[in-house]
Amino acid sequence: MSGRAQLMWDERVTGYDFGPGHPMDPVRLSLTRDLVRALGLDPALTVVAAPPAGDSTLTLVHDADYVAAVRRASQEQEPAVVPAAYLTYASYGLGTDDNPVFPRMHEVSALIAGQSVAAAEAVWRGEVAHAVNFAGGLHHAMPGSAAGFCVYNDAALAVARLLELGAERVAYVDVDVHHGDGVQTAFWDDPRVLTISLHEHPRTLFPHTGWPEETGGPAAEGGAVNVALPAGTGDAGWLRAFHAVVPELLAAFRPQVLVSQHGADTHVEDPLAHLAVSLDAQRVVAEACHALAHEHAAGRWVALGGGGYAVADVVPRTWTHLVAIAAGVPLPPETPVPEEWRHQAYARTGQPAPLRMTDGCEPCWKGFEEAGYDPADRLDQAVLATRRAVFPLHGLLP
Repeated sequence: MSGRAQLMWDERVTGYDFGPGHPMDPVRLSLTRDLVRALGLDPALTVVAAPPAGDSTLTLVHDADYVAAVRRASQEQEPAVVPAAYLTYASYGLGTDDNPVFPRMHEVSALIAGQSVAAAEAVWRGEVAHAVNFAGGLHHAMPGSAAGFCVYNDAALAVARLLELGAERVAYVDVDVHHGDGVQTAFWDDPRVLTISLHEHPRTLFPHTGWPEETGGPAAEGGAVNVALPAGTGDAGWLRAFHAVVPELLAAFRPQVLVSQHGADTHVEDPLAHLAVSLDAQRVVAEACHALAHEHAAGRWVALGGGGYAVADVVPRTWTHLVAIAAGVPLPPETPVPEEWRHQAYARTGQPAPLRMTDGCEPCWKGFEEAGYDPADRLDQAVLATRRAVFPLHGLLP
């Protein structure tokens, strides 16, 4: 197995563009790629552009009629003008405020999916230890519909491809602020897949799922794990919850591959959610996923992007740290952001760019073993609810 990491990148993924004013601004992708390059990480990476996922791959997760609908909608000039066509698309979650139809939607969505699938293939075959597709992580797309800015669920497709290649146990860890509902749905009743999602509580945030009682189907009880975090959770609580749930479950499940989704929208500055996590804590969790892959999955790690709508200040720095960690050259938090990149970010977004690769925080947390539980604390209540619902199904004490 090569020690080099593979970065999946094709400039055409920036065509995943729902239009002006939509939160999912593709500038976050190009700015991330430029920051990776500006910080001199490319020599530590193998940069690869994979082909789009074909229909045979897309239908590992998605219904054939949905794929056909996405293709048809992509070819319409103004689908909303034709009421009957619009209703047809809306039944597939297309043409909505969250998921407007845009030109070549099928092609670019399949391209992003292709990058995640190729990343999974490279890791499984031992061509690289780690592979990153920060354009991916579109975890809300369902088998038969688009949802939450996501057309094709590249994360689920990467997992499905690993199973097709012969993997018997795949763990999926999702730390996006939103519940990883599409991936959970895809493998709800599949005992070969463990999905773990840490997210803001469904009472206060889309998609309003991801309750601790959601633990998997009859054939895969305990295969779905959900930690529903109170709004306002900051670094100490977020990290406490992650370390109280994820390591023990991975140790019990013994995955052959770890797939992780690193949505940057847990950040305190993100405009669409209500957690209060710093860039520094996001980096700590990326480091933890890297370490857990080596501890439990022979180092096999596929890391994906996801949400994140502070497109200049947060997303490029978070995902550049992720790439650097995967490449084996982690960036010190005090690393200066290159001046040229800051000027570029301002020119493209009108937003001032940060000076360093840190928010100036020093994340720390108290583990449950040493600090115990506080039954009156909302964060501890959330963690205990998850552990009580799932841990006994894995032979673990709650």
